[in-house]
Amino acid sequence: MDRKPDDHTYLEMLGNKIDELSLDMEKLGIAEYVMMIKNPRRLFWVNFWQGVARGFGMAIGFTVLAALVIYILQRLVVLNTPLIGSFIAEIVNIVQNQLYVK
Repeated sequence: MDRKPDDHTYLEMLGNKIDELSLDMEKLGIAEYVMMIKNPRRLFWVNFWQGVARGFGMAIGFTVLAALVIYILQRLVVLNTPLIGSFIAEIVNIVQNQLYVK
């Protein structure tokens, strides 16, 4: 037999679900996001500083990666591999000359 919940139980369950949904939305920060979208000036500045931080992070990351590649290339030159040793040595010399040129 299929028993339907009465109106009071149904409203209580619905109220509990609304409370859960409200708490979930509060945890996600929906209200702050909507307020930021309504204020274009703040949205611009937040996006601007995020872009600056990303650009700075990319520059630092690329510098570290390039230094690591140059270090590995220098180690390969020391091993004096016959086919790629002279090519890598030339690349390392070009990079080092560019670093010391003012």
